[in-house]
Amino acid sequence: MSDEGNEGSDDHDHGADEGREPPAREAFDHDPLGHARVRGGMTVAELVEQYGRAGIGAESVHEAADVLSTMWADDDCTVFLSLAGAMVPTGMRRVVADLIRDGYVDALVTTGANLTHDAIEAIGGKHHHGERRQAGKSLREHDEQLRDEEVDRIYNVYLPQEHFAEFESHLREAVFPPLSEHEGAVSIAELCAELGRANAAVNEREDVAEGPGVAAAAYEHDVPVYCPAVQDSVLGLQAWMYAQTSDLTLDALADMTPLTDLAFDADAAGCFLVGGGVPKNFTLQTMLVTPRAYDYAVQVTMDPEATGGLSGATLEEARSWGKLERDAENASVHGDATVFLPLLVSAARERVEAA
Repeated sequence: MSDEGNEGSDDHDHGADEGREPPAREAFDHDPLGHARVRGGMTVAELVEQYGRAGIGAESVHEAADVLSTMWADDDCTVFLSLAGAMVPTGMRRVVADLIRDGYVDALVTTGANLTHDAIEAIGGKHHHGERRQAGKSLREHDEQLRDEEVDRIYNVYLPQEHFAEFESHLREAVFPPLSEHEGAVSIAELCAELGRANAAVNEREDVAEGPGVAAAAYEHDVPVYCPAVQDSVLGLQAWMYAQTSDLTLDALADMTPLTDLAFDADAAGCFLVGGGVPKNFTLQTMLVTPRAYDYAVQVTMDPEATGGLSGATLEEARSWGKLERDAENASVHGDATVFLPLLVSAARERVEAA
């Protein structure tokens, strides 16, 4: 009897639906997925445009290129570039320096490590292709051999340790002495500017094959460089050691006023966040002490959101803090910045420069 009752109920339900108009599918009645078309000879912008026909990561890259090119095309937009991770020693140095030289960056926030490796290349040092391990050896044995040979490893990049000794001499001979002559403490931005000046001078004097780099480009084009965790690097370590026997003193808070002034005075503001860590937070938190927030934001990160850490935090989360405007254009790409930074930069620059 219960079965018959259920059957009757089913018949009644189906009958009640007859003649009804199906509900409108507002969220699904437009913008059908396409299929990317690729061919030999495509420009990067053309390839990224095809990414917009696809889904998952490809669509994210397309969206990020859209926001980045819109931000750079906005003449009233002040652009903050946040650079974390091993970007300089892994080959992204020229990409960043060219962005600064060509007017795409108004302020750089980065790590002491990137500035250290930038200076090493500026004065004639080189990073080298390497291996994570050698055949027939465990990873530990491989790294023990590198230690015996005085070679430092950054994943699959090698750096001979003698370059750090040359870097120390460069700092002690060309960078720190002028700063120690200042009355009172100097800001970290002033340290970065002096580093850029000295890098450019040595690079030209020694006719170094590699260009003078990121800090030099920033110095030559009056782009401030902020390094809020400079102590967490060989650059900061050497500054501390030099300060033990000199009058050099760094003021960690001195950069806050010019940085917030730059954000406060901006007609529009955008940020390009490469990696996470301190540079990302330092860049985003700047808007907390201004009456406005970022109008554009693009981030490239490999960190997951679920850890609760800032490195993987979404830009939507940043909106909840008031770091992004409610109607800000933003996009995120999850992946290796050594792959996606040059891809996004090339695609966005091609669009802007063709307009």
